[in-house]
Amino acid sequence: MSAETLFHIYSYEVKRPSRPLDEPFNRGCREPDVLAPRENAVIVMLARNRERQGAVQSIKSLEKQFNRWFHYPIIFLNDDPWEEAFINDLTKIASGNVTFEQIPKGMWGFPEWMDHDLARQGMKRQEDEGVLYGGLESYHHMCRFNSGLFFDVPALKPYKWYWRVEPDVEFICAIPYDPFVAMAKHKKKYGFTVALLELRQTVPTLFRKVTDYKAKHKIPSTNLWNTMINPSWLPQPFRPLMSRLGNRDASGDAWNLCHFWSNFEIADMDWFRTQEYRDFFEYLDLDGGFYFERWGDAPIHSLAAAMFLKAEELHHFEDIGYVHHPFQSCPKNKLGAQMAFSKTFGAGYWDKEVSSGIGCRCACNPRPTLPDLVCIDRIKQVFR
Repeated sequence: MSAETLFHIYSYEVKRPSRPLDEPFNRGCREPDVLAPRENAVIVMLARNRERQGAVQSIKSLEKQFNRWFHYPIIFLNDDPWEEAFINDLTKIASGNVTFEQIPKGMWGFPEWMDHDLARQGMKRQEDEGVLYGGLESYHHMCRFNSGLFFDVPALKPYKWYWRVEPDVEFICAIPYDPFVAMAKHKKKYGFTVALLELRQTVPTLFRKVTDYKAKHKIPSTNLWNTMINPSWLPQPFRPLMSRLGNRDASGDAWNLCHFWSNFEIADMDWFRTQEYRDFFEYLDLDGGFYFERWGDAPIHSLAAAMFLKAEELHHFEDIGYVHHPFQSCPKNKLGAQMAFSKTFGAGYWDKEVSSGIGCRCACNPRPTLPDLVCIDRIKQVFR
């Protein structure tokens, strides 16, 4: 391997910071401060009427582990009118104010400029090629909506912070503090629990489009951006030939496919509302990849965060236990900090306590999937 190639690879090395940039907000159990001021925040769920039982499961779990102490409002979004059964069931179990909103027609569907027939042909091709959800028109609409439109829904406009919750998820640790307050205090803008490898078939040209935009606007690479890159091992002048293989930039360097799984997000909507982010989304939207391919909101948010945010503006919620099958985040319980006789949490005995643990009454098997380990370990290098 030539010296030039070694230097090129070294230029993408993720350098560990001189001081920790992201520590857990909480370690073990503590009494929730129910009288503390709240942030301007909302819990958001995008769901369908047929997902009523899954929505009930998720909100019951969130109430048990968090919201029964903090009572944040919840907004449910649907592209169809809500059925009374959904409204009644979810209103009964939520401790905060509950709102059921229908997404405005202009936010859900094909962009105005797009040829619908061509888009549907593209989706049919994806279905034939076995792309996961590639043939589901509603799924493409959902990815586009979550990538660049949700934060402009009128019901969400008054809020700064949001916590995205999906149907059919489970929170498996007590959350005895306010994550919104912690995010604001530590000047964070985007928080995640799980990081995964994206399915290559869904995004064959996305990374090239993103890096072309990055180059055109002269956006400098950062240590955070480098966590997303696998540099090419070929020497110049052959390196750019690798760009033909897909998921590579014009210089032949590859996206490692790691991304933050957006099924769980706690983030600052004002960041998404910046002109910088809006311009980026509009560029991608005009390309058509939300339909001609199956670009998901998770890689869009992740690559945007890596491109526009500082490492210290991200937060890994490693203390929050979260399950959305088949993936999970499962913290170990902090030794001696489970408050076994607490009136707040109820009496009980909790195993899997270790001195390095940070969880509060987590009930799960701490065995993350291999893609999660690979991507989390890669991304955490930038923090400490």
